[in-house]
Amino acid sequence: MGDVRKLQKKLRQIGNLEIKISLTPEERFKISRKAELRSRLAELQLQLSGPQQTPGIVEDGEKEKMKRQVEEAPGALPSQTPPASKILKGEEQPKARVTPAPGGRQRETGRAAEIGGQPDRTEPAKVPDNRSDFDTEPQQEDAEFASLKSSWEKAKFRLRLLEGHNDIVTCVVAVDNLVISGSRDTTVKVWHVPTATEHKNLGGHAGGVTCLSAPPPEYCKMLARCLSLSDKERFILSGSADCYVKIWALSIGQCVKSIYTFNAVTALCFAPEDEGYIITGSDGGKVQAWSWHNFENCQSINAHQEAVTSVQTQGPLVFSGAADGGVSVWENRCSVRDPLRLLHHWGGEVTGCGGGAGGRLTLSPRGDRAFLAYGRSWLKILHWRTGAMSRLTNHNSITGVTDCVHQTGGLLIGSCHDLANGESSLNVFSLPQCRYLASLTWPDAPRILCFAAWTTGSGGHRWVTGGRDLVVWEQLPGSGKQRGDVTAKRDSSLESCLLESEGDTEDDEETDDCDDDDDDNNGEAKESAGAEDGGSASWLRCVLQ
Repeated sequence: MGDVRKLQKKLRQIGNLEIKISLTPEERFKISRKAELRSRLAELQLQLSGPQQTPGIVEDGEKEKMKRQVEEAPGALPSQTPPASKILKGEEQPKARVTPAPGGRQRETGRAAEIGGQPDRTEPAKVPDNRSDFDTEPQQEDAEFASLKSSWEKAKFRLRLLEGHNDIVTCVVAVDNLVISGSRDTTVKVWHVPTATEHKNLGGHAGGVTCLSAPPPEYCKMLARCLSLSDKERFILSGSADCYVKIWALSIGQCVKSIYTFNAVTALCFAPEDEGYIITGSDGGKVQAWSWHNFENCQSINAHQEAVTSVQTQGPLVFSGAADGGVSVWENRCSVRDPLRLLHHWGGEVTGCGGGAGGRLTLSPRGDRAFLAYGRSWLKILHWRTGAMSRLTNHNSITGVTDCVHQTGGLLIGSCHDLANGESSLNVFSLPQCRYLASLTWPDAPRILCFAAWTTGSGGHRWVTGGRDLVVWEQLPGSGKQRGDVTAKRDSSLESCLLESEGDTEDDEETDDCDDDDDDNNGEAKESAGAEDGGSASWLRCVLQ
């Protein structure tokens, strides 16, 4: 298994090198070996596909089925996000309680004291014990899920490529019929979806654009009145490695405000509470809050040890995730000074994410849980009140990586990329039970680093994915004769998987910590150790250079 782990790591490094802006001769040589390494990995996997199954590949045998049975399975995710007051107070049905390991609770409390916040002293959320919600055996599926599964097996999408960026697309958001994309080429572009054309090119950043956010219409109206613009004006926020957050007016295509943060901005979101707040994360692990009213800094917190790579809101809560695998949950108290109060912090030793400096964790909160993607073949699920962890298979091989996770219209969507053969897809699961529905792919699909979704007036799905390519997905009527560009298929190994608690399986995915030896290229390990020690998203570090 050591050879498999080494090859997997090398392919991760090559995948990251391919999306760098400039390459040295040594890096170009390493990239030229990709086909050779993939061939060697395929041979090893073929040898291990017999009696000794490669760890991470789900089997249908009785032993693996017994392994997946979780004695104290976490409760089903709520079908709807609870009201803000209930999220904050932890009001749930009084059933079985999921209790974290004592060490995990101590780590959380100690980390809260280190950051300076006060940990939440309320009782852990009580999670309903409803194992049947996670049962994916066909005979127990209800009629609604069976119908949903059937519809996704026949799903058809038309794909349209949006061409204009000169480098990888790092972030996307959707506003009405517009798609806004940010790229490492330092630009923000606005696209008109119905015509698939570039609407505006917003240039002004001096570094790669790392994150975007769209304030709700009512907060756009507040700012528009202050600027004497139309009440219908929509704004977009962009963060960049140049340490600036810029606010753009979409109709006029101009930057109306620039906020200097003193740190490279690696994540941001808009918190629609009270008068509104801009929450930013930096490359040094700092979380900052900025007033939407006067754009002044309200709070700066040294929240994480590594770069903050994801910031999301849910009601009065703010979630931040970092490259070291840590996740923090904050309460927005809507005060003029220091609005964020730390409720929980779970380090990488609890989440099982990270595995080295330079990684990239993205998160998507839902009720008392947060879905985590961190560049491995699993989606992690953090029960953020208790620190309990579970995981969901998103790829049938250890060479699979998950770069982003998103929720839309009762669906959980995870990107999937195979380092061994370069194939990419989107895996679709139903919520709240996390049951696998289908995998969507197309020929030569590129690696997907970011995702946004919305629904059309007719209720159809419209998505946009970014990475090497920027692609708009538009769902076609199932009854129509028009053929789609996307193939919907089912992976039987994903279909047979249940949610697994972290204690049920060995953590066989931490491959980036293995020695980078290479008998065929003496000295390569030493060269790559400093430049390529990150996990599956060193593209983020490239942005910051």
